[in-house]
Amino acid sequence: MVLEGSTADAVSSQTLDLRRTCAKASQIFSSPGEAFILNKDSVKYGELIVLGYNGSLANGDKGRRRSRLALSRRPKANGVKPDVIHHISTPLVSKARVEVSSSMHNFSPALSNKGQHSISYTLSRSHSVIVEYTHDNETDMFQIGRSTESMIDFVVTDTAPGGTGNSDGQSAQSTISRYACRVICERGPPYTARIYAAGFDASRNIFLGERAAKWRTPDGLMDGLTTNGVLVMHPTGGFSEDSLPGVWREISVCGNVYALRESRSAQQRGKLGYIGENTFGGDLGLEVENESNVLQDGSLIDLCGATLLWRTTEGLQRTPTLKQLETLRQEINAARPQCPVGFNTLVFPSLAQREVVEKKQPWAYVNCGHVHGYHNWGFRKEKGEHERECPMCRRVGPYVPLWLGCEAGLYLDAGQPSHAFCPCGHVCSERTVKYWSQIPLPHGTHAFHAACPFCGTWLTGEQGQIKLIFQGPVD
Repeated sequence: MVLEGSTADAVSSQTLDLRRTCAKASQIFSSPGEAFILNKDSVKYGELIVLGYNGSLANGDKGRRRSRLALSRRPKANGVKPDVIHHISTPLVSKARVEVSSSMHNFSPALSNKGQHSISYTLSRSHSVIVEYTHDNETDMFQIGRSTESMIDFVVTDTAPGGTGNSDGQSAQSTISRYACRVICERGPPYTARIYAAGFDASRNIFLGERAAKWRTPDGLMDGLTTNGVLVMHPTGGFSEDSLPGVWREISVCGNVYALRESRSAQQRGKLGYIGENTFGGDLGLEVENESNVLQDGSLIDLCGATLLWRTTEGLQRTPTLKQLETLRQEINAARPQCPVGFNTLVFPSLAQREVVEKKQPWAYVNCGHVHGYHNWGFRKEKGEHERECPMCRRVGPYVPLWLGCEAGLYLDAGQPSHAFCPCGHVCSERTVKYWSQIPLPHGTHAFHAACPFCGTWLTGEQGQIKLIFQGPVD
């Protein structure tokens, strides 16, 4: 086929069959896959939870726009895998398609096969590489992004500190890509899930223009990064009581793992399989073993505007349920904690209560942890508008209402809610609060900050969390 505006002699192409050359070995983390089977016909791969919403969006979870999404085996596989690569010596538009004849040795490139998935790499104005993808009946694909188009399974918008986001799903200055990433899940045990940067658009294409970071791999294939990148952090020791934060990495369009770039949108990629020189990455050149795009229980996915937590079905079985969290709330209230000054009994509100502070709700000085009822004295204007002096220890700091964390998927255990994040006042178990206060979450193009996973507020103070000091009833 001759492209419009060109002659037959101007089109030069080369095709490579990827069905054999692109077989990529990935590190697979063992898990008892049979435990993922919900019933004879239904399999749940896991759940994606958006940090900062504490159980639901401000306006409620609706359709594909929600605070968490369960990924389950589809009735029919929709996964794709690399098939054929084409080198085209004339520029192609982003929606171009390559139709390959039945003979791989005597093909004729065409632009009419709209049903084929493909990734287009524009190397220059006169040279493009297109990788064709073919159907994979052994995997399911789930796409995540800001777009509300039907090919996006999970619509994610920018998360602002305090658990708020754009209610209509659109943001004029959003840094999240419309087609941010895709998760490919194996339909058979152990139901491995892998993360890839970029998602296919309405024309089933991923387009990397001239300015996008892209390169030819040592085996002659292509790879690239999206504008603001997709970052992943796998926890050390899984998502359990013994978990430790891992190191942030960047995932490429083909699922390879790289050190972070100097800035989020830099055109120069990080080193493959090495820790780059960044705030939380360690020394340049330090080799890292077992790098993989396989999602583990507790893996974090950052889309430059929102951070998602991946929980496997097996991991969720070890997570406290909302019923258990409600039981913990009732146990605290049954102990009748009192304000040490007013001597009134304090009551944690129900898990469904959001934003509206109740009269008996406990408050705390987050610099010392002393829990009180609400009072309107103790201001220290010379220290700041929101600073107050604790009447028990005279320490000055923020004075905030306490809220129980409602998103059970963020808990590491079902321990007593004894600690709170500073300065927001969200309460959970000691292990949970200490784990999250150690994790630097990406912010902007090159910054990292620890934040409360329930509301997204940046943590303050030496440790970002405090042990609460309750006073029991005097009778």
